[in-house]
Amino acid sequence: MTGSPLFIAEGIFAAEIVEECRRRGILAAAYALRRPRGATFVRRLARDLAEQRKAPGVLLRRGVALLRAEPAVLRRQTGLGAEAAHAREILRRVADLVAGHPHR
Repeated sequence: MTGSPLFIAEGIFAAEIVEECRRRGILAAAYALRRPRGATFVRRLARDLAEQRKAPGVLLRRGVALLRAEPAVLRRQTGLGAEAAHAREILRRVADLVAGHPHR
């Protein structure tokens, strides 16, 4: 094996590979990002409006739907084996893993 013994999978579907990584003995940790829902809504809406992705009304309705769905998405990710944590905590834990100090 060359390079780092760690890899990072990110995104909404990353939790899909947690069990297989665990089965293969290569799972160091799995995290699902927990953010304040309102802040995520505002950030997403501002980005999408600035990029003029769709009409403002469509973006607002889509944003509200995603805001409402977010708890279920997080439950699904944790159900697949990821641990919910805030960004700073995840960054600290990943830094510990890279340094060879796994989270206890």
